[in-house]
Amino acid sequence: MDVTDATFEQDVVAASEAAPVVVDFWADWCGPCKALGPVLEAATAEKGVTLAKVDVDANPDVARRFNIASIPAVKAFRNGQVVAEFVGARSRQMVDVWLEELTQPPVAESVDDPELQRVLADGDYQSAFDILLARVGNGDREASRELMVKLFGELGHEHPLVVQYRRKLATALY
Repeated sequence: MDVTDATFEQDVVAASEAAPVVVDFWADWCGPCKALGPVLEAATAEKGVTLAKVDVDANPDVARRFNIASIPAVKAFRNGQVVAEFVGARSRQMVDVWLEELTQPPVAESVDDPELQRVLADGDYQSAFDILLARVGNGDREASRELMVKLFGELGHEHPLVVQYRRKLATALY
């Protein structure tokens, strides 16, 4: 779907609350954009992921908001946040690998720990981070650190909780 400055909030940010949305920032004059476009269209269709296309020339506000300096630029949104991105044309195989990581089931579905399952099922990432941070300090460093990093990726590296707990994790580890 084509997305504009006026529809971006609804079509991408709000829609990403329910499922991942991949955004292709492109321009008509960009050769690599024209090469990547069909690859993204086919790969996202196969994975059942929504693809939104933003013409950066026609929609400068969105391009500026997401600091698009080079195109093609591709950003994946989940829960209203950018969770993955790349710049430049990519092969179908590379796009498939990128989408595979994006469409992994939520971390809560792969955790065998009842306490963490409960808080993650409620969407309470802060409590999950607090539990894992305490475990880092109590000798369960590596497993807890790995799980925190997975959760960081799930929320997106610019999410306020991720920014806050990434610092706390670094302090606990070093």
